[in-house]
Amino acid sequence: MPQVQEGSFLTLHYRMSGLQGQVIINTFDGPPATLSLGAGELSPAIEQRLIGLEEGTRTVIELEPGEGFGDRQPEMVQWVARKLLNELGDPHEQYQEGDVVQFPTPDGLGSYAGAAIEVREDGAVLFDFNHPLAGQPVIFEVQLIGVL
Repeated sequence: MPQVQEGSFLTLHYRMSGLQGQVIINTFDGPPATLSLGAGELSPAIEQRLIGLEEGTRTVIELEPGEGFGDRQPEMVQWVARKLLNELGDPHEQYQEGDVVQFPTPDGLGSYAGAAIEVREDGAVLFDFNHPLAGQPVIFEVQLIGVL
């Protein structure tokens, strides 16, 4: 059976969650994911745990707090002025706590997400740009369907 190696192309189902059961992503309910190991689609810690697994394997990988997505960084919690939000998106958007908003990277080629945690009366929004599982243990359940 083929084994996962650096640079392998994988077809897999996976579920990523925290210890409290908050599911970040789950492909078991739909089509499997395809990805290339080493392309940054999974955290390096998860990729390292996949190396050596055989096609057809189904397993659960448990990562220590901070190992999967780093430690929480207080400086990643920032206020964004309403004026900037209007420039970057829909000026009529009404933000609420819990909203996840995509922001363009400075070069305009990608995006990153922030979770709204507070909205002021003047329309400014406090966003947490940390990964939702930063600083937490991570449970990664995987079923390797294909390894190339």
